[in-house]
Amino acid sequence: MFQFKILEKSEIDLVVPLVYKLNQGRILVEVLKARFADMVNQNYECAVILDDGVAIGVSGLWYCTRHYSGRSVEPDHVYIEEAYRGKGLGKQFFEWIYNYVSEKGYEAVELNTYVSNYASHKFYYNEGFKILGYHFLKKL
Repeated sequence: MFQFKILEKSEIDLVVPLVYKLNQGRILVEVLKARFADMVNQNYECAVILDDGVAIGVSGLWYCTRHYSGRSVEPDHVYIEEAYRGKGLGKQFFEWIYNYVSEKGYEAVELNTYVSNYASHKFYYNEGFKILGYHFLKKL
């Protein structure tokens, strides 16, 4: 039986291996741990999918109010272990997220996905997401 829940701040290191896989090892584990330790003290929560107590899926949730969408949440670093994909678990996870954030008073969900991640594009289209623009990044 799968469980969907928000991690306590003290449990955040549970998702580091998943996010490491998501980023294909491009970000060192030590860097991820330091960043997550900082993130949990911001407008951030971390949702997970547990299978018998083991984290097999993750989505960060960033909260803010935007002038064009109102109170919104941004799922970030969404990842489900490969062996669990294609079974409707992502849809169940997002339904849980929609319900969770709606109960907190949020009215919109928006996200970014890598341009090369075609499977995620199909998933988000099927979830009713629309493309509004491009996401740009400049490292300082």
